[in-house]
Amino acid sequence: MTNVIDLKSRRQDQAIDFASLSTLFAHGRRAKDDVFWLKENAEWLGILANVDADKPRDAIAPYEEIYQDLAAKITFFPQYYRFFLSLCLDLEDLGLRGDQGAILCHWVDRHQFARAELSDLQRAEAERLLARRICVRRDPSLQDRLENFISRSMTFALPNKKAAYELAHIVFYLADYGQQDPRLSDAAHISLDNAGLLAFLDQDADLLGEICAAKRLAGEIPDKVWESFVCQAHNDCRMGHIGMAGSADGYHTYLVSGWLA
Repeated sequence: MTNVIDLKSRRQDQAIDFASLSTLFAHGRRAKDDVFWLKENAEWLGILANVDADKPRDAIAPYEEIYQDLAAKITFFPQYYRFFLSLCLDLEDLGLRGDQGAILCHWVDRHQFARAELSDLQRAEAERLLARRICVRRDPSLQDRLENFISRSMTFALPNKKAAYELAHIVFYLADYGQQDPRLSDAAHISLDNAGLLAFLDQDADLLGEICAAKRLAGEIPDKVWESFVCQAHNDCRMGHIGMAGSADGYHTYLVSGWLA
């Protein structure tokens, strides 16, 4: 059986602490050679590193051995360099002792992996990761393209989940996850309103959670009805066992709604 986070219409009987969640994601859900293991753990550690709460030392203990293997993994699977860098940098920022982050950033920069990215969003993510440890040459036109995309409000006035998720993620990167003012245009704020309204009408707690988080990072206060809906979705999650982790698995909704809550 696979450990999953399954969405149910009842409140959790018991809260899950940070250490338990780390153990679950690191060792309890997927094989470590599965790319979805990389995705899930990068997302979990990214939220853990940015959540405004006291994090005990044992929250990163399940990753100590994994951290030691990151250099070998990234050289064997360089196509997943963003996941490996994210894991490494967040673990160090959370208190794991080591200097692999700077070493891996120099290695990635030397091989110019970011230049192989087709997506501006992925290039922005690569730049942000590298800048956390080393000086990088920024693409002067990249931020302009990102801002132009999120400022086209009509894009987000029609259902388009891919575009709406990219909108939220671009705001995350422009805000450096709360470290700086993203300085959004008035049109970009309208884009967030449009995307949030459609997500709420669709009762999509996962997407709405990301939009609400983006609005907060942009200095806005999301609609109380939206946030209440997202918080209720978090309360309705529970840890359980199902045969396979697939579309019924609500792990991402759990993480995003918990970050907002």
